[in-house]
This record gives sequence, structure tokens and C-alpha cells, in this order.
Amino acid sequence: MKNPWEEISLDDYEKHMSLNSVRQLQTMNLIIKKQLEAYPADTAMILGIAGGNGLEHVSADKYRTVYGVDINEDYLRAVSERYSGLSGVLRCLRADLINEAEKLPRAQLVIADLLIEYIGCAAFVNVLLHTSPEYVSCVIQINTDDENWVSDSPYIHAFDGLDSVHHQMEEKELTAALTKAGYSLILRESYPLPNGKALTRLDYRRTKQPRG
Repeated sequence: MKNPWEEISLDDYEKHMSLNSVRQLQTMNLIIKKQLEAYPADTAMILGIAGGNGLEHVSADKYRTVYGVDINEDYLRAVSERYSGLSGVLRCLRADLINEAEKLPRAQLVIADLLIEYIGCAAFVNVLLHTSPEYVSCVIQINTDDENWVSDSPYIHAFDGLDSVHHQMEEKELTAALTKAGYSLILRESYPLPNGKALTRLDYRRTKQPRG
């Protein structure tokens, strides 16, 4: 059975995310720029890369390798075409993060924006056990309405299948899971969205070797 994310067209996803009533694509672009610049890392892994939003902020002077990971092969093809100028730095990897974490290489920085909601904390911690980053930067969505966690838009029905894989993510739950895995919270920022929702950025640094 295919993951629902393999059925959502990139065009529908990006048009929905960039609507003035949603503005998640624009907000995420600003956040990704900060995430890429924040820490002394020369390898980064962006989980759930989708269409590559924010990759224009990758500096080839800073980064030796940036891995773009997604389950949707069409998304990865689009990323490779859009960011051909990052050839030699950008490496696109198809992986099912729930079942194929062992396929992932190590990276000093892992970025997981609006991703953990779709794989759950346990699978995310397993990804960190395999990638062993020094820094982890996450964005989760804070919803005022748990029933309607996808913002209303003309493209909303493109996301109908996501109910089967969506986990409502709470900040305390995520921080507790990462603390147990050997990471301490070092930064928290909130970004309000026009529809009453908000994006919360949570950054962590490894304080001890992760354990299961």
C-alpha cells in the first residue's frame, strides 16, 4: 500500500501551501534559511524535502553535502531539476522514514519541518539513531482546530488521504522523546499564520550518545 504522500501532486501541494490564507510555504522558506545558517555543520539532511523550498539558501561555501529526503520520487526529480546549480552538494534520497531509516547516511544537522506529524515520534527518534546528528531543527504545526488540521483551500481534497498517517504533534511529547534519545532543547520560536494556526520551531543539540 502506497504512502498517501506519494499520491499528492507537487503542484497541488505548493499551490495550497502558498495561498495568502495559508502562507506556510513563505513562512517555511524564512525558517529554513535560519535553520541552514544557525549551526557549525557542513552536512545537513532535510527530511520531507517536497519541492525543495528553501534550498536556494544553501551555501556551497558552508555545506559539503545536503541530503534531500522524501518518499515521493516525483518530488525528488523536481528538486534535482530546480536546483541543478547545487550539483555536487545536493543529494536526493528516496526513503520511507518509518521502514527504511537504515538507508540514511549520517549528517551533522537534521532538519524536519512539518514531517514528524506524519511519521510519529518513535520513527523520528529511530531516524536520529541512524543519522546521529549533532543538531536537530524541527517545525511542528500548532492547530487551533484539531479536527481541521489542513487549512481550507481549493486544494484541500488533495490531502484527504493524509488522515490515515497524521499524528497530532505536541511540543512536550516531542521534547520528551528527544530528551530520552540524548538531545536537549536549545531554541524555541513561534511563527503565527494568517488562519489562526502557528508554526513552532524547536531546535535540539545532542548532549549524549542517543539510545533507544
